Amino acid sequence: MGLDTEVQIGKIQIHPDDPDLVYAAVLGNIFGPSPERGVYRSRDGGENWDKVLFINDKTGCIDLVMDSTNPRIIYAGMWQAERKPWTIIDGGKDGGVYKTTNGGDTWKQLKGGLPTGIVGRVGVAVSPVNPERVWVIQESIDEKKGGIFMSEDAGKNWKRVNRGHNFRQRAWYYSRIFADPKAEHTVYVLNTGFYKSLNDGKEFEKIRNPHGDNHCLWINPKNPDIMIQSNDGGANVSFNGGKSWSTQMNQPTAEIYRVTVDNQFPYRVYGDQQDNSSISISSQGRPNQYFYSVGGGESGHIAVDPRNPDVIYAGKYIGILTRLDRKNGHEKGINAYPELHDGIAGRDLKYRFQWNFPIRFSPYDPKVLYITSNYVHRSIDEGQTWKVISPDLTQNIDAYLGRAGEPIQHDCTGVETYCTIFAFEESPLEKGVLWAGSDDGLVHVSRDDGKNWENITPKNMPKEGTVNMFDISAKYPGRVFMAVYKYRDNDFKPYIFRTENYGKSWDLLTDGNNGIPDDYFVRVVREDPNRKGLLYAGTEFGMFISFNDGKHWQKFQLNLPITPITDMMVFQKDLVVSTQGRAFWILDDISLIPQFKKEQAGKNTVLFKPENTYRTQVRGTLSRLSVYFYLGEKIEKSDSIKVEILDREDKVIYTFDKVKAEKGLNNLTWDLTYKAPEKIKEAVISLSYTRGPKAVPGTYKVKLTKGEDTQIQSFEVLKDPRWKTISVNDLQEQFDLQVKAGEKFALSHKLIKKVRDIREQVKNISSRAGKAGFSKDIKTAAEKLEKKLDSLEEDLIQTKNESDQDPINYQVKLDNQLAYLYSAVHSQDSKPTQAIFDRFKDLNEQLTKAEVIFKSLLENEIKDFEKLLVENDIPRIIINN
Repeated sequence: MGLDTEVQIGKIQIHPDDPDLVYAAVLGNIFGPSPERGVYRSRDGGENWDKVLFINDKTGCIDLVMDSTNPRIIYAGMWQAERKPWTIIDGGKDGGVYKTTNGGDTWKQLKGGLPTGIVGRVGVAVSPVNPERVWVIQESIDEKKGGIFMSEDAGKNWKRVNRGHNFRQRAWYYSRIFADPKAEHTVYVLNTGFYKSLNDGKEFEKIRNPHGDNHCLWINPKNPDIMIQSNDGGANVSFNGGKSWSTQMNQPTAEIYRVTVDNQFPYRVYGDQQDNSSISISSQGRPNQYFYSVGGGESGHIAVDPRNPDVIYAGKYIGILTRLDRKNGHEKGINAYPELHDGIAGRDLKYRFQWNFPIRFSPYDPKVLYITSNYVHRSIDEGQTWKVISPDLTQNIDAYLGRAGEPIQHDCTGVETYCTIFAFEESPLEKGVLWAGSDDGLVHVSRDDGKNWENITPKNMPKEGTVNMFDISAKYPGRVFMAVYKYRDNDFKPYIFRTENYGKSWDLLTDGNNGIPDDYFVRVVREDPNRKGLLYAGTEFGMFISFNDGKHWQKFQLNLPITPITDMMVFQKDLVVSTQGRAFWILDDISLIPQFKKEQAGKNTVLFKPENTYRTQVRGTLSRLSVYFYLGEKIEKSDSIKVEILDREDKVIYTFDKVKAEKGLNNLTWDLTYKAPEKIKEAVISLSYTRGPKAVPGTYKVKLTKGEDTQIQSFEVLKDPRWKTISVNDLQEQFDLQVKAGEKFALSHKLIKKVRDIREQVKNISSRAGKAGFSKDIKTAAEKLEKKLDSLEEDLIQTKNESDQDPINYQVKLDNQLAYLYSAVHSQDSKPTQAIFDRFKDLNEQLTKAEVIFKSLLENEIKDFEKLLVENDIPRIIINN
């Protein structure tokens, strides 16, 4: 609603009695001059906005506080701020505190003791208990004049109450202050720590909370013990004034810089989390049970040893690089040059390592590891030694190599370390063909393993644009895609380049009019290895796809939240994505996409070839078959759609029930199980699996029938590659025994059904014969027969069970024992144990005895009862008068 340009919103204030009256603190576009900066007011709940305070296009509003006793009184913290790739501009002469007493119609700058001249970020707090008491936290270019200030006359006069550095270190990043809603002299300040003062800010105590880098605080106005505090790790809640806090592990809000995967089965996904640890997480199953840290830190790349997924190399800012051996519990630092960067100008560093520097293994030799600073470094001994194999491949612009941060505070964290190699890859097709891209606008290639480097920067690449990544074709030499951005220099255009000839010429695949909007800058592009020209692009505002080599792009969002895409990989049959704020996402099974052709979108019916699947114990998409089919026209009632799974002998082993298909793309999922053994619906079966057996690895088919049209596609069920000691013959033997056990279980229930049916008939005819006045011998014979049928039924099934946990109280019988054996066979995923074969033999003997008893009843007692009916001339249909 409104304010839909690229602006940063510092704070929102809503009138307590009129929810349609809203104020917004707009910092503006922080990457350049922005006419949108200032304070905005809406009188219609955000539909329309008016700018009510504007200073200039470099000074925006970062804080906005309303007097709770008089909402027409508002204080605005104005701040001149801008970010560049190489520095942070923090402060200017036009910043400070402004106040309105008429709801924003007019404003006045407050002075009277506050810092003047060049001032930095400012935070404001007003006491709800006594609105005359106002606090400000503000930086000044004169360090001695900055600090925490208090006014006791609503801003007319100010005095500094605290100049401690704990509360204003990295002031541009924090400078937040909050008043207690009940205690007049209590105030909170947020910085790396969380602080509370009981005496107007003169002295503070530190409150322990789950994470550092604190930015915002909400205090319940009726009960200050209830508070929500947010920081770079998430949000946490306290109900006792900060003595204890809720967890932050319940928020899927991780900001991931890059994504990589390993070659395990199932594969794991890796990335560095902003303001948290690196992370490794399983691509299958329940993620919260399987994640762990892998060294490094909050920023950058991760590389997993292709020979051993327990050995992981992870980066961090200022060139920090760790090697973790998880199996042996050992981690070591292997920096190429362990030089502390804090407070040092870029020009004075031996190597300029970016916050987000690449780490890559050679696709040809897993002993070869690359990292980049402003040079390319190579190690052949797991980081014990490093060799520089390139010249400085950046523009090395001295004007950008000072100490980051100006004019008030320097901020040398590594984020603004500039003129660095930001992207690096070795070709998977040609050994020694190395590609390097810098964050200051250069692209180089070496075709002789780093001996010589050629500048191949596209002529139409934006000046000093950041080369964020390369995607090198796995099939076509010299074919490379490159994502470039320049948003940090106020250029939000999308830039995707392609070369077919090692960079001799480049094509720009984004013009702002062919699908990706003109202000959706791109961080990553990948080509699907299974179809040339099928491209996926990750932008600041979500995913896009191109089916024609970048000539046209379309949204590819599906259920993915609109969020910045930082990196992606096409791996196996998945599209793996890292995001800025919504953690990792995986689009399972994209095998359909390379198959889809434009001409199929007519009136055709198309059954797509399924991706192979796995016989495995891993829960998730690995062990399910996705069947996709396309219907080019609306399904009429007279049409019938049938989808079946066939084995290698073309025998139908599974049929999808009641296929509900619509025009367009349809999807069905098979979990690799055959038809389940038949059982009595109401039977209570304890601790037993009773669905179908799993398919044995091999070749299968899916068959689609629509009217007269039949289509068939084959696929493979593969064995879990980790099952080295388990053969397909073992799994076939398991399958065969499970089928036999299932047949015996089904037979027990067939017997039960027959017993119950016969008994019902005997009881019914006996009852009717008695009511009709026939011989009492009929009733006596019927009761005798019923007891024998009861006895047989009670051997087969526990008749007292009515609910799931009744078997704990009542002894289980033969049917449940057979079901339990069936489960035991099912759980093997290998050749069944001898104990299972022995148990099958014993239960089969018990079932055979039951069959003998039933057969004897049929041939003797039941025939005798029928003979008695004939002797008494009892009709089959008895009509009572």
